[in-house]
Amino acid sequence: MKHRILVVDDERKTAELLRLYLEKDGYHVLVAYDGRQAVDLGRQKRPDLILLDLMLPELEGLDVCRILRAESSIPIIMLTAKTTEGDKLLGLDLGADDYITKPFSPREVVARVRAVLRRTHERRDEGPPEVRFDELVVDFIRHEARLRGVALHLTPKEFKLLEILIKAPGRVFSRLELLEQVFGFDYQGFERTVDVHVMNLRKKIEGDARTPYIQTVYGIGYKFLEDKDAA
Repeated sequence: MKHRILVVDDERKTAELLRLYLEKDGYHVLVAYDGRQAVDLGRQKRPDLILLDLMLPELEGLDVCRILRAESSIPIIMLTAKTTEGDKLLGLDLGADDYITKPFSPREVVARVRAVLRRTHERRDEGPPEVRFDELVVDFIRHEARLRGVALHLTPKEFKLLEILIKAPGRVFSRLELLEQVFGFDYQGFERTVDVHVMNLRKKIEGDARTPYIQTVYGIGYKFLEDKDAA
């Protein structure tokens, strides 16, 4: 079954070029030329991945990402001429899975699409299908976490971060390690975005826990609490 890719770009030549290269690689391609159409197609067609330009009419790309990410875990690769660190961090913090700056090689885009889909759809063969820690349950098959039986609304990045930490309790991960494992490769210079994701994840999974599940190892990174560490 072909993966369905939604290309969102108001530059029609760019959109059609991407469509051509993606279809040659075996994907079924949908195209939207503005933000509102992108949200509608994202909701109705449930694509396997979205290539999303940031500068769009009707509704900006960041808003499209915010809306769709709140409703689903569809992988999103952002395409934009914006190159400042702040722009990239904002897009990643909203839940984008990758970030490609214009001008780009269509072949590079296709390669990134393959990589993101591979990471997203790969089977989770290693380790147990579920981990329980205190009142927190993480189900890797259903890709969901529950606290006291209530489902938590985690972004894909937050869930991946939690998965990495909780599968190796007590092991200290550097920020760079987490950045590479959560985003798939090294976003050089963006280590501090890990701090933002950890902060947001803590708010969701710890509730009123007396001892933080995710502990900061100053000067290095983070680790998940071991049972023997519990107060």
